[in-house]
Amino acid sequence: MRFHDLRHMCVTLLLNLGVPPQVVRAIVGHSDIDVTMTIYAHASLDDKRSALGTLGATLS
Repeated sequence: MRFHDLRHMCVTLLLNLGVPPQVVRAIVGHSDIDVTMTIYAHASLDDKRSALGTLGATLS
């Protein structure tokens, strides 16, 4: 694992913990929130399953 991978993991974990994206952006030092949200934030397989489960329940 590279040091840079830890930055990606930190962003993802902070967002999953409910830290507001603007605060995460400030912690990692990005000037643009789009970098934080599109490049650094990663959805886990569990997150994807949960989102699709919620969609399925809504459509049922």
